[in-house]
Amino acid sequence: MPDESTRAARLLDAQSKAVELFAEIESRGLVAPGAGERAVSDGIRDLANELFGTTRHWHKRIVRSGPHTLFPYKENPPDRVIGEDDIVFADFGPIFEEYEADFGRTFVLGDDPVKLRLRDDLPEVFAAGRRFFDSDQDLTGKRLHTEIERLAADAGWELGGWHAGHLVGEFPHETIDGADVESYIAPGNSTPLRRTDKAGRRCHWILEIHLVDRVRGFGGFYEELLDLG
Repeated sequence: MPDESTRAARLLDAQSKAVELFAEIESRGLVAPGAGERAVSDGIRDLANELFGTTRHWHKRIVRSGPHTLFPYKENPPDRVIGEDDIVFADFGPIFEEYEADFGRTFVLGDDPVKLRLRDDLPEVFAAGRRFFDSDQDLTGKRLHTEIERLAADAGWELGGWHAGHLVGEFPHETIDGADVESYIAPGNSTPLRRTDKAGRRCHWILEIHLVDRVRGFGGFYEELLDLG
């Protein structure tokens, strides 16, 4: 078993590769009007293989646009063609050298001011959530979720899903159990986030920010490591 400093370094390296992957997605214009969501997802998959030799992803690959951006992770909406003035998010979990990245970003096509504000609010809410995490060494998943919900409301949005993040680690994924709320940053998790897992290793967390505007019919997404970086 690698020591904690090695685990942390490998998780950060996996995330840095995901950052590079998403920068290349943007520079190559893979998210574009007229493209289907599935085709964009396949293009990102192929790009990850081209850049890093990555062939495995620990969770389903997600590209959602327009009204599909309202759906939480578990939903599987039909394929949709991206429009000219659309909002799109991508959520990918590529595996780099047996360590998982979990990374999500939002793209706005066109100049709709509300969509642009949502895109720009996502990293701000994430950063505020991380500051809250850093301020309390005994923070529970429940308290962090409550704070993320408050931050979203203060910015004029709602949360799009039932949780705001989860454990992350070596592949296969850190024994994430859909019935085990302690694996999530969620209302029912009253355990401290800074703890060890069942194998005695330090827990590492992904923070997910899924903000939605149900009236206008769209949302956005942003995620990366919470406790590292």
